Amino acid sequence: MADDESGEGAGGGDAGGGRDDANEGKGGGRGDASEGRGAPDAGRGKAGADAGKGRGGGRGRGGADRLSPWARFKHTSFFPATVIVLLISAGAGLFAGSYTFAFANPTPRNIPTAIVTADHDSTMRNQFLTGMEKALNASLKLHPYPTYAKARWSLEEQRVFAILRARDRGVELDVASAAGATVAQVLSQAGGKVGRASGVPVTVRDLKPLQPGDPRGLAVFYISLAATIIGFLGAVQLSVNAAALNPAERIGFNVAYAVLGAFSIAAIVDWGLKALRLPFAESWAILALTMFTSGLVFSMFNVLFGRWALLPTWGVMVILGNPSSGGAVSWPLLPSLLGTIGRWLPPGASVNAQHTAIYFPHHQHPFPFLVLGSWCVVSAVVFWTWRHRHPGGRPPRATPTRC
Repeated sequence: MADDESGEGAGGGDAGGGRDDANEGKGGGRGDASEGRGAPDAGRGKAGADAGKGRGGGRGRGGADRLSPWARFKHTSFFPATVIVLLISAGAGLFAGSYTFAFANPTPRNIPTAIVTADHDSTMRNQFLTGMEKALNASLKLHPYPTYAKARWSLEEQRVFAILRARDRGVELDVASAAGATVAQVLSQAGGKVGRASGVPVTVRDLKPLQPGDPRGLAVFYISLAATIIGFLGAVQLSVNAAALNPAERIGFNVAYAVLGAFSIAAIVDWGLKALRLPFAESWAILALTMFTSGLVFSMFNVLFGRWALLPTWGVMVILGNPSSGGAVSWPLLPSLLGTIGRWLPPGASVNAQHTAIYFPHHQHPFPFLVLGSWCVVSAVVFWTWRHRHPGGRPPRATPTRC
């Protein structure tokens, strides 16, 4: 009995083991089948990926191949380099051409001249005047004054460049080199030749001679030129080497280098070289305003034209502004267009203000300061309005959040 029971138990156990083996076999078979099915799926996925890569790569290469040579060239670094080469070449020609056009052959075109009409002997004066108009190709613009005192006042106000009156059986021609050295030179030379040719005795006087350290009257032009060019070059350097400055900070540093740079110019020319005796405070202020305006003009163009801002700045300030400023050649001897627009540009306004401050201290005019101020205000408004296009600045600080 016991053996039977133990046999049955063993048999039951074997039977159970057989069922377990069968189950395991079934499970293993299903697992193998699943693995077998998975492999083809994986193969199909890999093949699809490879096919996708092939299709994408084919499209990319085909698109690049379909671009024209000009389109491919525009996407290389050679394109902007070529543009710069062409612009620099054109700029070099314009730079040389503008200065040659203005300075190479100064020609009298419209010289305001005062005539004293109260003279007793006007015959010789009229004879001399006829010869002068013939010699200068009728370029004198005559302004009659009843007395010499009023004519002299007009000369001090720089409304006229010379005074002509009859005196002691001859004529007297008064000029002012400080108002325009080239104009005074032209009138003096022409007056001497006409007097000898007409037999009219001529006395030429220079009522406002230039200072001994600046016999050609170019020092004012040079200091204004320095203030103009260094003014916008300073703004260029701030844009490149201090790009992290915010717009307000950039304007602040513009003010700083304008004030210090203007002091440096005035101190070297006056105290160091002793070329000009300057009314130091006034000349310093004019130079500082010129530098600040020039820097703001570049900043304005910087938000309007981005990295190309130097081109319009150079065009307005150097190619157009400096030749027409009247510093090297007085405006009556400039071509008509340059003589007209020069006084409305910052370099011309700076030269006019400096000339008057140095040589006509009691007759300063508000016009050049209004011109500089207008350019300054307009440039600052444009720069501030489009300050979001200012290339640079720091990102705003992150606001801390509460946990």
